[in-house]
Amino acid sequence: MRDMVTLSREELHTSVVDPVSASMNFLNEVASRFPSAISLAAGRPFDEFHSVGDIDKHIQAYLTHLRERGLGPAQSRSLLTQYGRTNGHVGDLIARMLDVDENIQVPAAAVMVTTGCQEAMVIALRGLCAGPDDVVLAAEPCYVGLTGAARILGVEVVGVPESEDGLRPETVRAVAAATRSRGKRPRALYLVPNFANPSGVSLPVTTRRALLAAAADEDLLILEDDPYGLFGLDDEPRPTLKSLDADQRVIYLGSFAKSYFPGARVGYLVADQPVVDAAGRHTLLAEELSTVKSMLTVNTSALSQAVVGGMLIDSGFSLRTANQAKIAFYRHNLATLLSALQRYFAGTPVHWNSPSGGFFVVVDVPVDASEELLEVSASEHGVLWTPMRFFYINGGGERAIRLSCSAIEPERIDEGVRRLAGLLLR
Repeated sequence: MRDMVTLSREELHTSVVDPVSASMNFLNEVASRFPSAISLAAGRPFDEFHSVGDIDKHIQAYLTHLRERGLGPAQSRSLLTQYGRTNGHVGDLIARMLDVDENIQVPAAAVMVTTGCQEAMVIALRGLCAGPDDVVLAAEPCYVGLTGAARILGVEVVGVPESEDGLRPETVRAVAAATRSRGKRPRALYLVPNFANPSGVSLPVTTRRALLAAAADEDLLILEDDPYGLFGLDDEPRPTLKSLDADQRVIYLGSFAKSYFPGARVGYLVADQPVVDAAGRHTLLAEELSTVKSMLTVNTSALSQAVVGGMLIDSGFSLRTANQAKIAFYRHNLATLLSALQRYFAGTPVHWNSPSGGFFVVVDVPVDASEELLEVSASEHGVLWTPMRFFYINGGGERAIRLSCSAIEPERIDEGVRRLAGLLLR
């Protein structure tokens, strides 16, 4: 009898055995083992905002839209049930939303509809990084989805350390120069300018303009990820980098996960950069990147696109209008989290930042915020959080944790912080 095949874990790709990905799996595993623990770790939206009934409502709105465009029943059926166009069939609706909400004016052809924002990241990284010396700079601490996607592709990510008030243009210039000095070519800079995950930092408008200037000087494209821009503590305008982009340097990454619901798995990539080939023919970067997408997912679910398209039509193409209840809820939750930290940790060695919006707060703690401590926190104190070390590329964040306030009720936030105090101040 032949022996069963046994594979060596060390011979698998580095993305399979990546310690950050393993750590995130550990977090999910701990949450499943201690279901009664209050989770200040999960960054997902609040469940009660999602209604199954809205799915059919919005599909019907989209079908009405197709009829008004002159499509017959057979054409509409095919659009929703067949593979369809690689870059999607609701790009024109997303372009209208970007104009209404963000003052971003791009043609529909510049919008690629993706399977979540994660696919948009993979496509952008694969398209821009053509050779082994091409690298991506990223604000650090960095969202693990970006670093994980880069590991899968074998693309090096170089961290650009954030300051307390966010990414500084002079730091970007210094890191870009240092990267070139070792024979690498920095292709793009990834950042979340509004209420970043994990730091919660939001960049001042003057810094945004200065970053665009620095990117131009360093010949960098910018990958702007904006999942939390709607959820500020106030109504102060926070222009996207893309809306300030005078020379088409910004590739804008978006998602309907937080503003609609994650299960739809609809994101998008806006790439209006002109591309010219050897024969002098001009296209847009989004069109060129469609080849990459076609080999990843063929196309984004046509049904999910219809649901999102109907939602946009019903909301007058304004996510801000559609999300007023969510905005109020998340504002209250963030204020509750900051108030609870003040109540339980004032005058202690524990310190935290005060983001002006979003889902996350970073807390500096007087102990090693290890996976072992998280296990104790869940089992003995009934509260979950995320170690900040997960978000650093080459070490860092050992004495810091990320708290999230998006997925639970305000009273559970307060109780979760009380339990956290029992862990950290024992």
